[in-house]
Amino acid sequence: MAQDKNGSVTGRVRRYAKVGASMGGLAARAAGARYLGLDLDKDRHAEDLKAALGGLKGPLMKVAQILSTIPDVLPDEYVRELQELQTNAPAMGWPFVKRRMASELGADWMAKFASFEHAAAHAASLGQVHRAVGHDGAAYACKLQYPDMLSAVDADLRQLRLAFSIFERYDNAISTKQIHAELSERLREELDYRREARHMALYAAMLSNEPGVHVPDSIAALSTDRLLTMTWLEGAPLMTFRNAPLETRNAIAANMFRAWYAPLYDCGVIHGDPHLGNYSVRPDLGINLLDFGCVRVFPPSFVGAVIDLFNALRTDDHDLAVHAYETWGFSGLSREMIDVLNMWAAFIYAPLMEDKVQKIQESESGLYGAKIANKVHVALRELGGVTPPREFVLMDRAAIGLGSVFMHLRAEINWSELFQDLIQDFDVAQLKRRQTRALKAVGL
Repeated sequence: MAQDKNGSVTGRVRRYAKVGASMGGLAARAAGARYLGLDLDKDRHAEDLKAALGGLKGPLMKVAQILSTIPDVLPDEYVRELQELQTNAPAMGWPFVKRRMASELGADWMAKFASFEHAAAHAASLGQVHRAVGHDGAAYACKLQYPDMLSAVDADLRQLRLAFSIFERYDNAISTKQIHAELSERLREELDYRREARHMALYAAMLSNEPGVHVPDSIAALSTDRLLTMTWLEGAPLMTFRNAPLETRNAIAANMFRAWYAPLYDCGVIHGDPHLGNYSVRPDLGINLLDFGCVRVFPPSFVGAVIDLFNALRTDDHDLAVHAYETWGFSGLSREMIDVLNMWAAFIYAPLMEDKVQKIQESESGLYGAKIANKVHVALRELGGVTPPREFVLMDRAAIGLGSVFMHLRAEINWSELFQDLIQDFDVAQLKRRQTRALKAVGL
């Protein structure tokens, strides 16, 4: 039990071997095809890649989930397969489930439910979900963590740090030290299901006045550090609405926008993992938020600087932009560096600048954002590089992830109006008071 909870050297060694064996064969096949001048069977290779990543679980699988949500980053053959990892990853079998449930709730664990489905309803990177029914007739979702996940996370983070260090020898545009630190802390937090239950309670409170967003209730008596039991919320995958009428797609997009950004501007909290498996769409087009492992609480001043930079870009106020970046933790920025950072900020803020109905970006391809990112990257490298604050990791992840959702939906909305509704009468001191009360109420 202690090894499972705290990780082990043996577990990390096994992880290194498993990653190497799974990914090495796939890489060799792709390289061999190129060397021999053969056409790689992308459909088969993509299916094998999904199987390998799904079997590995953990952070590497999360990377695949993120990549599959951004339009045009990967070929269609790979996107189709990797999207399956969002809600339909390979699950662990019933013998495993029985052992794990007994270790969490005791040998008589089945007596604590009226029924418990043997097959997983969903399987993801760190755990899988089973439907169950309580003795009161309530439908439950039981999220059970895979064994030795801390070892898997530690091993993957070590490999990520090595990859970062090698990359930085060739390209110093962005220092990855703070990025790795942020990912490490957040990923380890995701393994603590009691903390996730507190996050869930926090979101239920923050979104209590949002009729278009719904949060499950956790069941404390049936939860542990590595088992989280919550009420089951019915909903359909967002991708089933891609060809729905525009009015339907717009309603879903507006609810998604408020689900992510109302908590940020009201309490300084953001959900850092907007991949497709973490929410579903209700019949009334409301959003079910289903996973709260990756949550970030920001200093109120950081949120205030988000609005300051918006105003700086809108009015071309250089001094206000400098103030925003310095509030975030940047230091010693030259005029040229400010201009480069503003280039990326202008891309992120662009949909909020004009008071009109529009798509999230004019191009329906994710390649446009990749071109902007590459242009910024080249300019940063020429200027000697920059160290972004660690808070940027989840802010950027949320912005890009939600932008991808809105692109998939082809939503046409007045984004500026939605944004202005959230920030009107914004006050850093008031946010700080609300944040303190909200976090204290749920024990965070």
